[in-house]
Amino acid sequence: QVQLVESGGGLVQAGDSLRLSCAFSGRFFSAYVMGWFRQAPGKEREFVAAIRWRGDMTSYADSVKGRFTISREDAKNVLYLEMNSLKPEDTAVYYCAARNQWSDYSDSYKYDYWGQGTQVTVSS
Repeated sequence: QVQLVESGGGLVQAGDSLRLSCAFSGRFFSAYVMGWFRQAPGKEREFVAAIRWRGDMTSYADSVKGRFTISREDAKNVLYLEMNSLKPEDTAVYYCAARNQWSDYSDSYKYDYWGQGTQVTVSS
């Protein structure tokens, strides 16, 4: 059974940075593709970033490219999302998710496991 727990959210000002963490409980963390998604009030959940096994490949939504960095520490079963130059439009609940395949990594419906989310609020 896989469990995911996000942490690190909070209230920050535009231009600030935050680092989100996602703790993975279960077996074989290194075998999972991990993703970050976010959902703002009144909007659909959207893809933010994904990282393949052992971190050999990453991908980002255009809206965060160059500002956010996804990484993983397999020895500690932890996924990270480093967020820099935050903007008010980054305000959302951020979720981490896990699945076994890399194909369609930006499709939230293809992920098998989800965390409960952590709130990120960016004030202008």
